[in-house]
Amino acid sequence: MVKLIGAALILFAGAMIGWLQAARYAARPNQIRQLIHALQRLETEIGYGFTPLPEAIARCAAHVPEPAASLLRAVNGRLAGGGELTFRESWEAAVVDAWPHTAMRQPEQTALIRLGHNLGISDREDQMKHLKLAVQQLHFEEDAARLDGVRYVKMWRSLGVLTAALIVILIL
Repeated sequence: MVKLIGAALILFAGAMIGWLQAARYAARPNQIRQLIHALQRLETEIGYGFTPLPEAIARCAAHVPEPAASLLRAVNGRLAGGGELTFRESWEAAVVDAWPHTAMRQPEQTALIRLGHNLGISDREDQMKHLKLAVQQLHFEEDAARLDGVRYVKMWRSLGVLTAALIVILIL
């Protein structure tokens, strides 16, 4: 009886691990799309609303879903903190701190950090160009993430259950 309960727990744990990995692959394209939406909204605030960058970031953070909202709030909080940090340093620190809480990967992080290097140091038109470039890069990554999701979601679900079944067979 104890062996059966242990086997059921191992199967359940393996299935859950597989489903969690699959959920990360499924969430990545959605999170990239939300980040694209946030950057497009930021571009609109800067370009057409003539809003200063810190205020534009605060407005965007209020209207976009997580995890993009928490990233923008973190940038705004670091800017409002009155410390010695430049915009670039605030942006990069916020991206690095928020990244473990997302399903996104290194290419998206690199695109955002590169964007942070260029925001806040030039005029409105140049900032809009850099935002458009970042959005284009993120669109490319979204397409790649969608293909990865199609390819790997089913595999991870099956792999979790099959690995747990192998462990159960080896134990019994």
